[in-house]
Amino acid sequence: MRCCLPRLLVSLTALAAPASLLAQSVPAAAQAPVTQAQLTELQQQVRAAQMAGDNAWVLVSAALVLLMTAPGLTLFYGGLVRRKNILGTMMQSFAMMSLISLFWVICGYSLCFGHGNGILGGLEHLFLKGVALTPNPDYAATIPEQTFMVYQMMFAIITPALITGAFAERVKFSAMAVFLMLWSVVVYCPMAHMVWGVGGILNVNGGLWPCFDFAGGTVVHITSGISALVTCIYLGKRAGYPEQNMAPHSMVLSFIGAGLLWFGWFGFNAGSALNAGPLATSAFLNTHLASAAAALSWTLVEWLQNGKPTALGAISGAVAGLATITQASGFVQPMSSVLIGLVAGVVCCLMVLKVKKIFGYDDSLDAFGVHGIGGTMGAFFVGLLATEAINPVFGKGKPTGAVDGNWHQVVNQLIAMGIGWGLAIVGTLVLLFLVDKTMGLRLAAGDEAAGLDLSQHGEEGYDLNA
Repeated sequence: MRCCLPRLLVSLTALAAPASLLAQSVPAAAQAPVTQAQLTELQQQVRAAQMAGDNAWVLVSAALVLLMTAPGLTLFYGGLVRRKNILGTMMQSFAMMSLISLFWVICGYSLCFGHGNGILGGLEHLFLKGVALTPNPDYAATIPEQTFMVYQMMFAIITPALITGAFAERVKFSAMAVFLMLWSVVVYCPMAHMVWGVGGILNVNGGLWPCFDFAGGTVVHITSGISALVTCIYLGKRAGYPEQNMAPHSMVLSFIGAGLLWFGWFGFNAGSALNAGPLATSAFLNTHLASAAAALSWTLVEWLQNGKPTALGAISGAVAGLATITQASGFVQPMSSVLIGLVAGVVCCLMVLKVKKIFGYDDSLDAFGVHGIGGTMGAFFVGLLATEAINPVFGKGKPTGAVDGNWHQVVNQLIAMGIGWGLAIVGTLVLLFLVDKTMGLRLAAGDEAAGLDLSQHGEEGYDLNA
């Protein structure tokens, strides 16, 4: 048996040799089409997988940003007002979810992201015309344009809702709805187009003054925060302010709301990468670190001044850090975000505890002190600390911010800040005057004393007799 084994192996080798020679004799050109087809199919599968992953992340992020408005902002603001105003305050934010959503699909998206001029988008996407389930490479190459549209809708919802914190407890519901709808057209849409829209004068890709605003610090926080200041000054103080104690009626609700805002802000900032890649990771980490640092620094300042750390100070600091890091979240190193957060907590705390008292304006829930000042600082810090190592927005090897040697970017950021402040001040003043003269803004004295819940909605947040 052993002697037959070598002969068997030789025979098999001899039989295999012609097959091997035959395979070698097949021209390479005959095999190429099969290989190329397989390669093409593989590339299509990879792209489909990337689009699926990116689309899933941005859709989840859109839901997180909506969560920031309700229940996040509704609980945060609702707990900070007096008990008789909780439902009315919550309704102001909740109403934006309905009104702005419909406004957005009718014309808001087109005014922000349509092809227009350097100030405002065109009307090409009225009623979502041309907004398809395929990507629009002008904005996001790996997600459907409808996903991009939905994501941006959530930003448009929360921005006017932030303003309501400045005029809490003293504005008619009907006047509020009309004013904020008009504000979205006159202030938000132009600012969003200038910064993010194709052809916008502040667009980082080819704008006249390219500015950095990764997730809306200028578009959202500067415009809403500055408009909040204008609104509270125009309306005047609440009846009894500051002589009467107007402390928050439920810090528990505000605490829960702040936690939801912090959670949702990951969608706000990390989702603005518009893909599930490393830039989203950077924005996610920076968001968290800045909020943590600002909560700590605000708490320490308040502790040193008043002798006790308060829950209100801690959650206010966290939100201040979130607002301030928004522009820079996708541009800076992690330790830069810690620095930004530490400064934000100190400055915003002083604005709320000191500056507001010095000037005597009644920014009821500190929308200006947190969002207006935080957004303004963030616009400046991103010009200083943005780095090509995180986001080579101008190309590989080219300096991004001042830390890389591009000091001119600081100038661009100052210009963007100036435009944001100017548009918010002028636009808000004009709209307040028009709405006030046509339908009246301020609650009647009796209605303000009764509270928003009963006077505007005929119901109470807490039925103590039930």
